[in-house]
Amino acid sequence: MAAPVIGISAYAERARWGVWDTAAALLPQEYVDAVAATGAVPVLLPPVANAAGAVRALDGLLLAGGGDIDPARYGAERAERTAGVQRARDAAEDALLTAALDRGLPVLGVCRGMQLLNVFRGGSLHQHLPDTVGHDGHRKRTGVFDPHPVTVAEGTLTARVLGRTRLDAPSYHHQAVADLGTGVRATAWADDGTVEALEYEGTDTVLGVQWHPEMGTDPSLFAWLTRLAAARPAAV
Repeated sequence: MAAPVIGISAYAERARWGVWDTAAALLPQEYVDAVAATGAVPVLLPPVANAAGAVRALDGLLLAGGGDIDPARYGAERAERTAGVQRARDAAEDALLTAALDRGLPVLGVCRGMQLLNVFRGGSLHQHLPDTVGHDGHRKRTGVFDPHPVTVAEGTLTARVLGRTRLDAPSYHHQAVADLGTGVRATAWADDGTVEALEYEGTDTVLGVQWHPEMGTDPSLFAWLTRLAAARPAAV
């Protein structure tokens, strides 16, 4: 039986390696390793206009972290601290998610990916979380995934997948879910009330988390994605 194929949305950034300093389509290796460790085949999906065409060959979709979503997508003006907006990536991931949902693929959203799941359904975001919660506990240090406590609602898909209702989650974000979109349910929260996980109502195949599980030691979210992907009919 062939291993399931998991598409992971990738970044378009300038990068340096060897003697090169140029534009690149890239992704932190931790995402790739986390998916591969479950027995699935990770495939990077660059933010190009026709990226959604690849979905027919996928068994699951992972929406990765990254820069901020364009506030125009949820009807807001861009705030001073909003950064890293790439409209091409916003459009590509919107199309990827649309195609994945149309095919009934399991979807996992991580950090920005969770925020995208909410905005996709008409929800909004806090553009700079410290202005809302009064502290920088969700992004304490530059380039470091510091943990903070998260509480998960009992009986939710999130709790079943994680196998627990309390964890220390590796975190690095300055934006967060504000108003929930249509059919979106919050399922986990930080101690300050920030939404840390969400699900789509009426399905057990869409899950988003605000933290970065690829930077931790718990493989349960990736194992869940691969398990559902493997249970699907082979892509044609």
